[in-house]
Amino acid sequence: MKESGHVSLYIADFKILMSITGDWGERAYINVYRRGLASILLDQLASYPCTFDTLHEFMDITLELDTRYHERQKEEGRNQERRPPVTGSNSSRPPQD
Repeated sequence: MKESGHVSLYIADFKILMSITGDWGERAYINVYRRGLASILLDQLASYPCTFDTLHEFMDITLELDTRYHERQKEEGRNQERRPPVTGSNSSRPPQD
């Protein structure tokens, strides 16, 4: 995944790779999965209040965080469209004689 895309696609790809590689153990999968996450998710996880015991739990949390992030980006985009354009710094002053 790294810096582009949604974590849902990364999860799907990761599960395919897991099925090919065999059983590495839960901790190894968690560590490898974490390495592939985008930095924005890693930043959000740094302040997350708990640890993850299973890969499935970790994937669920990253999916939730990623969904929130992309929803927020959409909100920001809509807010940008609604803001009036900023013109010169004197535009709010009445004309002087």
